Amino acid sequence: MHVNFNRSANFLLLLISLMFIGCSDTSRAPLSVNDRPPESNRQDNSYVRHPSNKLSFFKKNKSKIASSHKNTVWERMLALYSLPEIDNERIDREVDWYLQHPASLAVIQQRAQPYLHHILEEIETKDLPGEIALLPIVESAFLPDAYSKSDASGLWQFIPSTGNDFGLQQNYWYDGRRDVYASTKAATDYLKQLSETFDGDWLLALASYNYGKGNVRKAIERNEDLNLPTDYWSLSLPEETMNYVPRLLAVAKIFANAEEYNIRLQHIPNKPYFEVVDVHSQLDLPKAAELANTPLYEFLKLNPGFNHATTAPQGPHQLLIPVDKVQAFKQNLAQLPYDERVKQKYYPRETNVLAKREESELKRPLTTLYKVKSGEGLTAIASKNHTTIEALRKANHLATSSVRAGMVLQIPASNIASNKVTGIPFLPKTTTEKSAAVQFYVAKKGDTLFNVAQRYSVPVKDIAEWNKLNMKTALLAGQKLTIKTPGQQALAATTPTLAASNSVRSISYIVRQGDSLAQISRKFNVSMTDLRKWNPPAASKALIPGKIIKVILSAGNRTT
Repeated sequence: MHVNFNRSANFLLLLISLMFIGCSDTSRAPLSVNDRPPESNRQDNSYVRHPSNKLSFFKKNKSKIASSHKNTVWERMLALYSLPEIDNERIDREVDWYLQHPASLAVIQQRAQPYLHHILEEIETKDLPGEIALLPIVESAFLPDAYSKSDASGLWQFIPSTGNDFGLQQNYWYDGRRDVYASTKAATDYLKQLSETFDGDWLLALASYNYGKGNVRKAIERNEDLNLPTDYWSLSLPEETMNYVPRLLAVAKIFANAEEYNIRLQHIPNKPYFEVVDVHSQLDLPKAAELANTPLYEFLKLNPGFNHATTAPQGPHQLLIPVDKVQAFKQNLAQLPYDERVKQKYYPRETNVLAKREESELKRPLTTLYKVKSGEGLTAIASKNHTTIEALRKANHLATSSVRAGMVLQIPASNIASNKVTGIPFLPKTTTEKSAAVQFYVAKKGDTLFNVAQRYSVPVKDIAEWNKLNMKTALLAGQKLTIKTPGQQALAATTPTLAASNSVRSISYIVRQGDSLAQISRKFNVSMTDLRKWNPPAASKALIPGKIIKVILSAGNRTT
């Protein structure tokens, strides 16, 4: 009996030992975030909770920023990264596309420069992932005037109804969806709301920003009914939404590993680019640019929300002014007589006010706007508009006589050309002001002027001129080149600006899958002939999704 007891005890100990060894077997890899089946809350199946996954969405990015980019928006943005690092072929495909088009990343960085610091301020205040700062790349390529097939507009591509839901006014005078300051606040509020709706699952929140909260909920419910996983990667969604989140993750990955991918990060200091100034009344935009000692095309990049060449009569009266020009702007504005803030009265066509008054009763504006055409120089523009080169340079604060196609210039009236008009001692530009940020590039083996120009998104002839080289000059490894960007040398041609009349506006339309010239012409009530005239032949012949084409709208054909 005693022997049998000992045998039973030994057998029991052996069995427990084998069970312990089996439980500690680590030969199988642990389940990844995407392998783990999501947990459903059956009491409320409108969305799916992921309590076990939540920490993975706040995993800090460990990428190191180059020493040359310390104290820049890039360093700050990477420190705020918190989306999961995911290996997925859809992300890889998007990464490959951007790496094959490095010039597009250079142009996007230039466009983003005025806005990134403010976007990061909003993101950090609301505790959003730093990757969200790059969402305008996917939405609008950082064009604040971008307009889409679905009537979405602005950096963050709000459709009219969602814009209204988040307090973005839209009327004859003003479209808050294009207002950089207002739309950024609205977009970050909306994204935070969506993340809370989906219990911190940012991939579902981002998909909802693109496809709609209700539509994503329906996709989740379909998978629940079929006992399928309900994470973003498992949902059946439209092709655009299937590519939307991977595209953002791809861009975020590229900027986090820029040196590894041989992508140059442009130097954008981590400090405010603009300040919000309330002028408390209607003010002509060309006059405001003059008061701020800022070229008009740069001023309009910060203030694209107004539909005409003046702020809205009933407001808002807030303007974004470059930080280094704020003091001069305020002092100049204080010296401007109140009745000179608006030199021409603007009336909506719908009111029939103009029918009751003769055009001759309206005050003649002191300036008109002129859009530079390809191949034009200041000499030709001055001659065509009966003014002088010096007057043009003074009116537009041009450091040199160089202009670019697409720039919008103020054409002074004849009395301005003779310096008899303003009567206001505008503050001179500070001696520290530069027309362009000067950088240096050390040529590598195989470099040419062409690929260096492409790298920095500037014309080859400009690089040759800055360095006193012939355009056919071969570069030597180690040769130091001067590069001026962005400043006055920015890609003005890619920046949407007001057209020559207060009732005309040039917008950037993002081509979508299935678009045709005929559809776009019907949508905006413009002719196909005009569309072809406004865009390069290659753009109008082959409408590739994602490409941007120019559409010029007047008060008579504006759709929003």
